[in-house]
Order: sequence, then C-alpha cells, then structure tokens
Amino acid sequence: MIQTTIFQKIFRVLLGLILIYTGTGHLTFLRAEFPAQVPDWVPMNTDLVVVLSGITEILLGLALIFLKSKQVQVGWIVAAFFVLIFPGNIAQYVNHKDAFGLDTDTKRLVRLFFQPLLIMWALWSTGALKASHQKSHKLRHVHS
Repeated sequence: MIQTTIFQKIFRVLLGLILIYTGTGHLTFLRAEFPAQVPDWVPMNTDLVVVLSGITEILLGLALIFLKSKQVQVGWIVAAFFVLIFPGNIAQYVNHKDAFGLDTDTKRLVRLFFQPLLIMWALWSTGALKASHQKSHKLRHVHS
C-alpha cells in the first residue's frame, strides 16, 4: 500500500464527500439540473443516465473514504470516471445549456478547465501518481 501524507488523506476524504454529495444531488435536489450534462448522442434515457451516474458517484465517494487498502486502484477508477463524464461538460458548453448556475458560455467554458484538476486530485490524493512513478522507476531499472 502506498503511504500518503495526512494532507493527501484529508483531500481524498474531501473528494469522497464531494462525490457523495453530488451523487445524492443526482437523485434528489439537483436531479432537474443534471440532464443538461447528458450529451444528446447518449443512446439511453436521460433520466436513467442521471440516476446511474449519481449512484456511481456515491459508490466512488464511499470507496475513496473507506477502501483505504485499495486507494491507488480507486484513485485510477475515479480519475477514469472524471474522464468519462467530461463529454457531458463539453456537451453542456457546446449546446449552450444552462444548469448549476452556468448560464453563460464563458462560465461553461471555465468549468471545462476544472475537470483536469479533478482528475489530478483523484490521482494525487490516493497516491496513484506516486505508485505509477514508483512502478515505472522499477521497470526502468529492471530493463537496464
């Protein structure tokens, strides 16, 4: 298991809590907002996509908080999830859909730049970046 600092642990739990909060929002108080982020090309019922992504966010949030022995793997999964939902953010921008207070193209565009930060947050706070670096370092020495 990769050792992380107390600062990383705090940010891992914080990200978990944020995912639980937003996932709960998918199912309750923000449910009317989330369809704006489902691209038109997704071949599923929009409400079903919102519900399934909400459940996924809750489960990922819980995993970040409680699956400490698997934190590196969870970090990669959460990062992949953030990559997979990015087209929804792009669709909201391209289609000029208002939601979450993003009521101008400028606000929607600025929002796009936060997705890479979320990806890095997931990888850094779980030690996935460090584990990846250590693994590549070991592989270089084996092949030298």
